[in-house]
Amino acid sequence: MTKSILITGGAGFIGSHIVRYFVEKYPDAHIINLDKLTYAGNLENLRDVENCPNYTFIKNDIVEEQTMFRIFEQYQFDYVIHLAAESHVDRSISNPNSFVITNIVGTINLLNAARNIWKDNMEEKRFYHVSTDEVYGSLGTTGYFTEETKYDPRSPYSASKAGSDHLVKAYFHTFNMPVVLSNCSNNYGSYQFPEKLIPLFINNIRQNKPLPVYGKGENIRDWLWVGDHARAIETILLHGKVGETYNIGGNNEWKNIDLIRLLCKIMDKKLHRPDGESEKLITFVKDRAGHDLRYAIDSSKLQNELRWKPSLQFEEGLEKTVDWYLHNQEWLDRIVSGDYLKYYEEQYKNR
Repeated sequence: MTKSILITGGAGFIGSHIVRYFVEKYPDAHIINLDKLTYAGNLENLRDVENCPNYTFIKNDIVEEQTMFRIFEQYQFDYVIHLAAESHVDRSISNPNSFVITNIVGTINLLNAARNIWKDNMEEKRFYHVSTDEVYGSLGTTGYFTEETKYDPRSPYSASKAGSDHLVKAYFHTFNMPVVLSNCSNNYGSYQFPEKLIPLFINNIRQNKPLPVYGKGENIRDWLWVGDHARAIETILLHGKVGETYNIGGNNEWKNIDLIRLLCKIMDKKLHRPDGESEKLITFVKDRAGHDLRYAIDSSKLQNELRWKPSLQFEEGLEKTVDWYLHNQEWLDRIVSGDYLKYYEEQYKNR
């Protein structure tokens, strides 16, 4: 493949895995990583590929409309994989406006820039919008989200992602934009910012800090290993039908409290602690406002039509994830302290 591929949000958790996957697998393609480098964007995630000849990093913000037009004009992208987003539910509750600006205004800026460049040659182009299962709302104890499930977002974060999904679909219907979309379940794996449940709790257990569990810990999530997500994105980008949405799930439903107890058990083994020692750190706290009970993805469309399937069972993937964080404690400590922001600002301010 010799395409020019823009990946927005490529310094974030999922984005960095996508960037690395494409840089390593497609040496003849040009992979451009555009990231604002907010608190969750970290170029240290990509240190192993930053000097690859087919990789370029651009520090910029998708809300800057004219800048996006200039970048699209300069690089003449064939494909866009759009991951850049404000993505933490708790932060969206405390500051909804920033989620609307980045997730909705930023998305339409990218759509307009792509449409302007591709207007006479859309046949071989793709605008891939990466979204979340949270746009579907909350499930009861049975059933699954499918691509036909009606949107019912419950938080400012999921509402902003739903809005951006609708814009992408509208550009397909109105302007014949060659779009594909995916809605994925909760991702886990290496390089995840430690405000998210799994890396946060790994770090807290390591330091014997409390493990704050919302409500009774009965909320259920479907967990997807980020490496499997990267393969799914590649599959949908190259083989998905234009205008279609594909759900990506890990077939791994876990109650939060059961996941946390499993994590405690793995950590006790890895840290050579007595069985049950880390579980003593569990602390139940007031439930999050608008906390959806259950998410569960039916990814049969992706599996049947495009022949993708998850490769890891959750227990195996979680143990691999724990091993990575324990072997990269310096990375974790730098992220928690914020020191990496100063370092990379100096490294990249003149690029």
